[in-house]
Amino acid sequence: MDTQNNPPGTAFDVTHRLVLSIAIPMTLGFITTPLLGLVGTGVVGHMGRPDALAGLAIGAMLFDLILGSFNFLRASTTGLTAQAYGRHDRRVQQGVFWRAIISALGCGLLLLCLSPLLLAAGVMLMGPDGAVAEATSTYFSIRILAGPAALANYAILGFVLGRGQGTIGLLLQTIINGINIVLAILLGLWLDWGVAGVAWGTTAGETIGALAGLFIVLRGFDKVDRPSRNEILSRQRLAELFALNRDILIRTFVLLAAFTLMTRIGTGFGAVTLAANAVLMNFLLLSGYYLDGLANAAEQIIGRAVGARYRPAFDRGLKLTALWSFGLAGVISAFFLIAGPWLISALTTSPEVRQAALTYMPWAAITGLTGALAFVMDGVFIGATWSSDMRNRMLMSFAGYLAAVAIFVPLYGNHGLWLAMNGFLLFRGVFLAVLVTRRADQTFRAAQ
Repeated sequence: MDTQNNPPGTAFDVTHRLVLSIAIPMTLGFITTPLLGLVGTGVVGHMGRPDALAGLAIGAMLFDLILGSFNFLRASTTGLTAQAYGRHDRRVQQGVFWRAIISALGCGLLLLCLSPLLLAAGVMLMGPDGAVAEATSTYFSIRILAGPAALANYAILGFVLGRGQGTIGLLLQTIINGINIVLAILLGLWLDWGVAGVAWGTTAGETIGALAGLFIVLRGFDKVDRPSRNEILSRQRLAELFALNRDILIRTFVLLAAFTLMTRIGTGFGAVTLAANAVLMNFLLLSGYYLDGLANAAEQIIGRAVGARYRPAFDRGLKLTALWSFGLAGVISAFFLIAGPWLISALTTSPEVRQAALTYMPWAAITGLTGALAFVMDGVFIGATWSSDMRNRMLMSFAGYLAAVAIFVPLYGNHGLWLAMNGFLLFRGVFLAVLVTRRADQTFRAAQ
């Protein structure tokens, strides 16, 4: 990080309004994502073919796994952009954007080249056959065409978030998801294209969204601040980006491993308990959609404060994002505890699954509270680009999770499994929180 004296005009105030101006639009954008799944399921469900619906579900799951692994493109871009924004360095901001876009398109083209292998591996892993495998292949083969555009959208979203432009982020999410929903209904239902129609709707949404995003971002660039090709492809800058992306990718894989392990262990408790856990995981996912918006606010404000070398904004940003996160998490947890039985009844019609889900519901209802600090800390460490600490503490948290699983699952069964998951969420937040003051002291002292 630049260690010159704090340049004039980079100090800024962190207010509740600033936090919410980033968090609310992104939360609204994120909560449209589950709607896509519901629309796609509804469109294919009207075909009256269970094999098509199963194929769609498997294909969508494969993409969630593949594209979710590339979330580092958004996170690293947000942190680096926010720091350059805090320094008022427009030239570096443009450089960050172009490196992110080049990385995204490169990864997207690689996905296209590897798509036959990825499809074969996915089918082998998920085990569909016959008409289900055919529907999965149809969906995957069409949607993969938008791989470069989908990853470019990660980079574009990361850039606008890094500049605190939550409203633009919401606009882009609305364009992508809105086109997706409209075309899925038009092509899949009205024109009776079925699974292929849903896939083409997603492909069109991602592609048009990427083009719109590029237009919006590039229109805001000034030619005076345009970096040279050598600056964009600087070995030092690329190495910095690679290290940041590597650490965030490792963190993402460990997080996926934790949830996969929970599902795998839940399988041993029988189909009813496994189904109940799947229903209750929606409580955790819904909490995550809301808390992610505040994590985005933390990324931008903390990154901007580090770039501006302005400690008061860092401390105030940490305080306010934590305050809103815990307040919101408390409201969400109370809502789930009160409305949980109704939500469970809406999600499943099986009496056995409903009863099992009610038994374990309190554990799922409090995941927002146990995970609130983790979301805030992820935002802080991404914004400050302290990625190696985030990676290492995630590995420590996973080790604690494995220990909790080994101790509590044999003692308490599925209750022990949910206890371990809540412990994992707490570990992630606490292990990072104990580092914040020391790392901030080091970062801002080095900037003097």
